[in-house]
Amino acid sequence: MDYLKKQFSTQTPYHQVHYQAIPWVAAEARIKNASTSQIFIYTLLRNRASDGIYMKGLDQLDLRMMEAIGAIGPRNVTKLARKLKVPAETMRKRLIRLRPKVFLYTNLYHTNLGLRKAFLHAQSLPGKEQLLFDSLKANDFWIYVNRCYGMNEGCLAVYTIPVEHIADFEKFVAKLEELNIALEPKVLWSTCFQAVHSRVTWFKPNTKQWVFEWDKWMKEIPTEDTQLPKTLVDPREFPQLADEKDIMILKELEKDPTVTLIDMSKAIGISEQLADYHYKRHILTRGLLESFEVFDFRFDMKSSDMFYFFLTFDNPKKMARFASSLLDKPFVLGLGKVLGENALIAHLYLPKTEFRNFVDVLAKLIGLGHVQSYSYVIQDLGKAQRQTIAYENFKKRSWIYDHEKHVQALSKVARGKQKN
Repeated sequence: MDYLKKQFSTQTPYHQVHYQAIPWVAAEARIKNASTSQIFIYTLLRNRASDGIYMKGLDQLDLRMMEAIGAIGPRNVTKLARKLKVPAETMRKRLIRLRPKVFLYTNLYHTNLGLRKAFLHAQSLPGKEQLLFDSLKANDFWIYVNRCYGMNEGCLAVYTIPVEHIADFEKFVAKLEELNIALEPKVLWSTCFQAVHSRVTWFKPNTKQWVFEWDKWMKEIPTEDTQLPKTLVDPREFPQLADEKDIMILKELEKDPTVTLIDMSKAIGISEQLADYHYKRHILTRGLLESFEVFDFRFDMKSSDMFYFFLTFDNPKKMARFASSLLDKPFVLGLGKVLGENALIAHLYLPKTEFRNFVDVLAKLIGLGHVQSYSYVIQDLGKAQRQTIAYENFKKRSWIYDHEKHVQALSKVARGKQKN
């Protein structure tokens, strides 16, 4: 297979772990060998923001490349070049130039792993902000934890919970309030997130800048499609379609979307042929992989923020039209749908100068009846952690969810912090 890292094994920046000009490169190398597989992204983001590194001077082809990598993945350079109708050598050179400026993520389709996604928001008690952050990781099945602020200080966390243990997880969340760690913790059970890969919309090639056409967007919404992508449709079931080797491969892909078959097979202790078989015949064929995601600082981090917006609608058609209108917008990173409700979770990245314009448009949309209500929180990128799926808790094709262990770990964190 024509993997990106195989093509550039001696040239790509992420192989040069000694290259200190890009601080996150060395961090990536440590991630690959970390037994916990935790990705401490806040230091990477902080380094990027303080260095003022963001996507200056992009052209149309750069943006189309990032869109294609998100949709197709970064693993096959020839396929990317064919998709974009550019020479493979041009693609290789541009990938080398862009790679130090972006983060690559692998988005798993947790629905087909027997996991339901839980989006938790909790308000912290004054003086217990760090306690709340640490407590949310007492449950083995967290994949993302982030401090946030807005109306109050708090935390966001995302979990992937085995469907048989939804009630146990809700008891775990209730324990946060019982132990006086959090105020009003709220769980939203959601679909998997639909990654939005769009870069070209609203981009003006002559100025190499984005122009936020808010009025045009507002007029588009009533005419948008009501057919949502599969990721944003409530699943009828949550089948567990993976085996142990599949889970280990998915874990390696989460750590590094460009990992070669050779490195992957060595990491999990199987032959290259068997790794290839599981990747093609299980992971791709059974729909265990949702997409790849390219995160880039298209707007200057020093003058931009990331938000989670929670939006409700009167009926499913209005919700679908609004969601469809966002699937090609450059300020949208991803969308999730709240299960059983006409509600969306939108992950947005906006320049501060455009945030107020966006909120003003929402107010107009509420007046016109297209949106029912909204709320939001601002992400604190100085405090965020991500980790892979809980592969250590997967045995004999089943997830092992130990509720008592999670509660005991939560109580231990609470006691330790409160003593200090």
